[in-house]
Amino acid sequence: MTSRGGTIVQKYGGTSVGSAERIRRVAARIARNLDSRRGLVVVVSAMGDTTDDLIELAYQVCDEPSDREMDVLVSTGEIISSSLLAMALRHLDVPAISLSGPQAGIRTDTRHSKARITAVEPERVLRELTRGDVVVVAGFQGVNPEMDITTIGRGGSDTTAVALAAALRAERCEIYTDVDGVYTTDPRIEPRARKLTDITYEEMLEMASHGARVMHPRAVELGEVYGIPILVASSFREVPGTLIHGGSTVEPVNKVRGIAHDFDIAKVTVRGVPDRPGIAARIFEPLAEAAVTVDTIVQNASVDGIADLTFTVSRGELPRALRLVEPLARELGGAGIVTNDRLGKVSIVGTGMQNTPGYASRMFRTLYDAGINIELITTSEIRITCIIAEDRVKDAVRALHEAFHLETSGPDSELEAAQTRRARAERAPD
Repeated sequence: MTSRGGTIVQKYGGTSVGSAERIRRVAARIARNLDSRRGLVVVVSAMGDTTDDLIELAYQVCDEPSDREMDVLVSTGEIISSSLLAMALRHLDVPAISLSGPQAGIRTDTRHSKARITAVEPERVLRELTRGDVVVVAGFQGVNPEMDITTIGRGGSDTTAVALAAALRAERCEIYTDVDGVYTTDPRIEPRARKLTDITYEEMLEMASHGARVMHPRAVELGEVYGIPILVASSFREVPGTLIHGGSTVEPVNKVRGIAHDFDIAKVTVRGVPDRPGIAARIFEPLAEAAVTVDTIVQNASVDGIADLTFTVSRGELPRALRLVEPLARELGGAGIVTNDRLGKVSIVGTGMQNTPGYASRMFRTLYDAGINIELITTSEIRITCIIAEDRVKDAVRALHEAFHLETSGPDSELEAAQTRRARAERAPD
């Protein structure tokens, strides 16, 4: 089943719907820009700090709330904002209906709090669109094969929106948030950060995976797989945003498009483990089964058949990782575990860096000149990441932003903007 031609999916974040006044403002914006030729699906997050408040409430009731009941509880935040927005739209004479994630056909696996969307069955959404309703969907949630409510984890509403856009074969997905686009780095750290007119899926995925919180990585992945253009723009100001897409652009002289960072890094080193086949699998398989996300992995050179194995996780997952790894290290005859939970990371991201000499050396020289020690280094085809002390992350971001001249909106940016205008004109409906 296909959607109405030209369907648009919009998503409004928690800040955008953080109060009754802001919900009315979102409703007014939707009503003002509504196009009768296009179906509109709106995905919303919970209002402001609602999710955190619900989690705090759960821990006031018991010390260890079950994952299942926690998902049922926190999913109500999005139900509240979706129903309120539908009410506000109807008050403005815009036909609208709110749907929960399960009602909208969001199907997930069985993992609670970090479920993954396995399918979208949008029949109900399509029926409501055919009736002319704006369909307001509660983000962040779905239902598993046992018909239990699940939540999708951080950034789940972004993922819901892009997944719905893919299932509906939508024209595009628009993510409205408290920033007006994707910047070369966080403007709160570097005021000279420049908003990008466009960015490729690959670059945005690396930025999102390594600290840029404008978009969730899973949402970008889905956009790339299904070819859904994603616009990131402000819900508070009607100004141009940033288009995330798969089209080619005129290759800029400076291949670095942005600086990503993350303050939330913990390092675990398993010392003195035997260097033989199967050891890494013994350590990392239990972490994967427990849904502990491992980022950087480094194993040093073996000496007399013994090596150190180092990996990083988010700081909040460190206790759970240690509970799994410590008994394994003893079982394997390791010499012990060393941790450091006061680390961060900084990354430079841009297509083509690996095939052009000089980017890595400039990054390392810049950090050296700033007196910043590098703990670990990891790379991909379009990214170089350094693990550094948490209290030097801001200094590193500013120094790298200046070293790669990202504050300059020069000829390269003008070429990119011209290319984007041409791409948008080609994608525009007749």
